[in-house]
Amino acid sequence: MAAEHPLVSVVIPLLNEAECLPRLHEELRRHCDPLPYRFEFLFVDDGSTDRSSAVLAELHRGDQRVRYLLLSRNFGHQAALSAGLAQAAGDAVIMMDGDLQHPPAVIPQLLEKFEAGYDVVNTVRRETADVGPVKRLSSSLFYRFFNWVGSVQIVPGGADFRLVSRPATDALNDLPEVHRFLRGLVPWLGFRQTTIDFVAPSRFAGQSKYNLRRSLRLALEGLTAFSFYPLRRMMLLGWVITLLSFVYGVYVLGAHLFARNTVPGWTSLLLCVLFLGGCQLLALGVLGEYLGRVLEQVKGRPLFIVREAVGLPLPHTGRLPVSPQVVGSEPVQRAG
Repeated sequence: MAAEHPLVSVVIPLLNEAECLPRLHEELRRHCDPLPYRFEFLFVDDGSTDRSSAVLAELHRGDQRVRYLLLSRNFGHQAALSAGLAQAAGDAVIMMDGDLQHPPAVIPQLLEKFEAGYDVVNTVRRETADVGPVKRLSSSLFYRFFNWVGSVQIVPGGADFRLVSRPATDALNDLPEVHRFLRGLVPWLGFRQTTIDFVAPSRFAGQSKYNLRRSLRLALEGLTAFSFYPLRRMMLLGWVITLLSFVYGVYVLGAHLFARNTVPGWTSLLLCVLFLGGCQLLALGVLGEYLGRVLEQVKGRPLFIVREAVGLPLPHTGRLPVSPQVVGSEPVQRAG
């Protein structure tokens, strides 16, 4: 009997992508069906408020390879992606977004690199059709700054569109972080990694969910997860202020003892108080960011809560590193 073809899990987090889903499924079938693999298309609905869940149910009825999780609310892109990774059963797992800006046409290239022996195949956006110059510049500056201060290196233009082997997926699922920055965690894992380029087309429908606030939050997650640079700079600033204060104190004491020309005044005193107060508040803010993440970690809340699982066994309710929790659903066995 011929050996069974390897299983490939395609994990797709989504939020309000009802208009994109039929076209996305069509593109997945067009590019995956000719390949010598078995596929499961694992969607994670991250608390959508449109018809996304209804569309997923329709797709599942027509194609048993479509399996999906409905999260109880919006937990964020990285948490939704982690929920899919925790359920993916494939020998290889492909992560991609549901807005068609991660083109399914790249999947055969990812699998070629996988067959060549790579455990992680990252993708790099060389062009994005609907990204303006401001966002392009800010993205470039973030990657440069992160690689300067971070403990891992991420490829400029990298995206959460990649293939990871089963061992790499298991290692990723074992990481206990609550605040997950997968673009940093994946290179941190090691394994044999490579990259391929792709051109990101315009969104098929809808609007990008990564506005300025979400982008800044993701950048902050990455910096605090992989760099102590802000804390160390605050310590350096404290030493500089201490040194300058000592020099100024020597000057004032000398002027009082020898020159006798000290003039009482409030301007210099006020400026010093304001400057030192601002530095203290800044240092407290930086410390608070790190301390807040420690608090979230030690509270041990689950990374996500699954409301319903279709075509999948329910995630475990035990305290796993990813810590999924499930309510209101009965187990549904995987389709062959």
